[in-house]
Amino acid sequence: MNAQTETPTYSGRKRPPNQLIPRILIYALLTIIALLIILPLLWGLSTSFKPKSEWFLPQIFWIPRTFTLDNYQSILENPSLPITRWFLNSVLVASIITVLILAIDSIAAYAYARMEFPGKRILFGLLLATLFLPGVMFLVPNFLTVTSLGLLNNYAGVVLPALSGVFGVFFMRQFFESLPRELEEAAFIDGATRLQTFLLIALPLAKPALATLGIITFLGAWNDFLWPLLVLKDRTLLTLPPGLRTLQGAYTSEYGQMMAGAVITSIPVLILYLLLQRYIVESVQTTGLKG
Repeated sequence: MNAQTETPTYSGRKRPPNQLIPRILIYALLTIIALLIILPLLWGLSTSFKPKSEWFLPQIFWIPRTFTLDNYQSILENPSLPITRWFLNSVLVASIITVLILAIDSIAAYAYARMEFPGKRILFGLLLATLFLPGVMFLVPNFLTVTSLGLLNNYAGVVLPALSGVFGVFFMRQFFESLPRELEEAAFIDGATRLQTFLLIALPLAKPALATLGIITFLGAWNDFLWPLLVLKDRTLLTLPPGLRTLQGAYTSEYGQMMAGAVITSIPVLILYLLLQRYIVESVQTTGLKG
């Protein structure tokens, strides 16, 4: 009886060598990019806990040799730096801008995605064309408009120009276009109006896209420096970015305090991302429903 040799079988699949090497190179490149982004953030965090004597040492110490909270105490307890007030101002302004943009842009995007009206494609093309224009071009017109409306040194003057962004309309329109029309047609057969279809069907399905747009909008409003600096004249009305700018003088800069302020500024954004990351990943992985 001849013994037959059996070729062993494996349940797992082995990647061919010609596919494994490019994948390793891609991961190595992504790791390098991630380090280039993370290392400055870690350095800022480390500097915020260093005393002034360690700011300009010739050696690089990622971990402070003398750990201190003086930088945080100096900006939180200094009466001339109302950082708590600036923090609350930033939360208020960024939240208002985010909520209004989500409401306005989602309505406009649904109209462009589902409704037909004269000049729709031309108007949408003109809106997209504004995305190619640098934002600095609108500083002077917006400032003159806000001044003529008497909104200087007022949060309304900060919020209103921010509502004219086009990216949110384009982003939400692409999502609504991916939704199956059969869902809305079934609602129309049941007697639903266009508004009811938008509020009860399209909008709940758009939660991942809304979460992504909300974080992008909140982050942009939270980090906005130039426009609040131009509009707000009262020091107590400033938001965090222009407020923290006062820590840097013409001849001296309090780097430890500036890094401490940057860490405080990043906390709300990190919390918002942790709360909404599930929706962000879902919006990246899918573009609506697959039917």
